[in-house]
Amino acid sequence: MKLAVVQHDIFWERPRENFAHLGGLVSEAADAGARLVVLSEMFSYGFSMDIAKIAETPDGPSSQFLIAQAKEHDIWLGGTIPVLAEESQMLPRTPKARNTFVLAAPDGSTHSCAKIHPFTYGGEDEHYEGGNSLTQVQVDDIRVSLSVCYDLRFPYVFWPLAETTDLYLVPANWPAKRRHHWQSLLVARAIENQAYVAGINRVGTGGGIHYSGDSAIISPLGETLVSGTTDNDAIPNPPETILTAEIDPQVVASTRSRFPFLQDRRDIPHP
Repeated sequence: MKLAVVQHDIFWERPRENFAHLGGLVSEAADAGARLVVLSEMFSYGFSMDIAKIAETPDGPSSQFLIAQAKEHDIWLGGTIPVLAEESQMLPRTPKARNTFVLAAPDGSTHSCAKIHPFTYGGEDEHYEGGNSLTQVQVDDIRVSLSVCYDLRFPYVFWPLAETTDLYLVPANWPAKRRHHWQSLLVARAIENQAYVAGINRVGTGGGIHYSGDSAIISPLGETLVSGTTDNDAIPNPPETILTAEIDPQVVASTRSRFPFLQDRRDIPHP
């Protein structure tokens, strides 16, 4: 199966402009033969904390964009959306949202999971509630597990589904000043779980933060198959790009057969 990750810029808090722009990139990825296409975290707004302005219901315009594009191009299409938390719709308090990964299928159905760890260092926890469940989706013959940005720093999010995962998807808005962490952690998650890992990060500037892209698809052996990395000193504004790679479940199976490391994992009790 061909996977495409779309490394794109985001018009800050302007969803209609983002839909218009991303529609062309999704079409380009589909025309290149991609069956699964993934956009960045918060693809329709940027990493905004203005919940009152941007939060959507589960069937809001961002979800409808994913569904319409998936049906039109007969692909799977995903990215994350600020979805208003259910209790925030009912209680008279400052609203909170969940940073929700929505994956739309070609038939218009959707699968979703909320970001487990809000990014407290950036104040995300003040506006977004963390999720508490993991999601795995069968995309043709590929077993796909979903995570979001900051979750990449927590390996225990990836471990429970490792034995039944061929591909982890990690859409992000990861700042350029910590790009080395992003690159290293993507490789680490692939090596330790012996699975493909695709990191989908934005470029450009939003909310005063600069993003360098550095999107990548990593093999189950930790090899970088494709990368959107540029020399950020030479190219201060990295370009948008579409990265594609073939995801082969037999490569995952053969890697685990040759190096049966997953079977040696143990749960060690805390002292």
